Amino acid sequence: MRELVGETSSMCRKRARLATLIAPVLIALAPMAHAGEAPARPAADTDASAPMGPRRATQAQRAEARRADPLARAAFWGSELAADGRDVEAGVALSQALRALGRFDEASAAVTKVLIVAPEDVEALLESARVHIARGQGFYAIEPARKAASLAPRDWRPQSLLGVAYEQAQRDDEALAAHKQAVALAPNEATPNANYAMHLAARGDLAGAEAQLKRAVALPSSTIQIRQNLALVIGLQGRLAEAEKLAREDLPPESVANNLAWLRAATGQGAGTIQPRSWEALKAGS
Repeated sequence: MRELVGETSSMCRKRARLATLIAPVLIALAPMAHAGEAPARPAADTDASAPMGPRRATQAQRAEARRADPLARAAFWGSELAADGRDVEAGVALSQALRALGRFDEASAAVTKVLIVAPEDVEALLESARVHIARGQGFYAIEPARKAASLAPRDWRPQSLLGVAYEQAQRDDEALAAHKQAVALAPNEATPNANYAMHLAARGDLAGAEAQLKRAVALPSSTIQIRQNLALVIGLQGRLAEAEKLAREDLPPESVANNLAWLRAATGQGAGTIQPRSWEALKAGS
């Protein structure tokens, strides 16, 4: 939970609600090439008398696997890792797929094995931080995110993850500094701008969060999640018609109806019998 301090009782209530709503963007980018990783071996280029080494999928097959659904990705990368336990790319990708499936313990185990083999692999460190954040244990994400930041000081991703990790650890000043550093490193990337915006929202600065989210939404790398976070922040300010218009750009009518019912209850504009649920759960249709 985030530590929220209000100046009025109304703002306190808004901040308390935000503590249960806001989900960070976890930067689920495809891993970069790993230094020292062996390239895929062409099938027709082996000596029949040589001992058989681990068989890896081709780069084209791996690229195709990355476009599959999480369950298919988990099966593919699990098979790759079984063929070569030192395959860093496979280990990180397996953890990402398991995390997407909500299997956080298995995801953590997969990326931990990678870090035993390659303790300074930035992608593995970032994935370790993501897994801890995804299960709400940001304190344990701080160390791998800090190490990734020291290894890649010009990369915005460790700083953005650090910001979210510090928030979950209720270390607001450090969170704010990390978010600002991430935005400074990548002002034209949507994710650090959006995560900074949601930090502002959690602190009760809905107007500041809205302005920051509008900048993020205008960037080419924006996502549905970021646009819906903007709808959330606008709706929590009582502008439900504007929030509805934004929500309808990305969501089916039944999801929009659920989200609006939630916002009416959260802002006191609807029937008192409506029980607010997580905005993330509503977006998922649960």
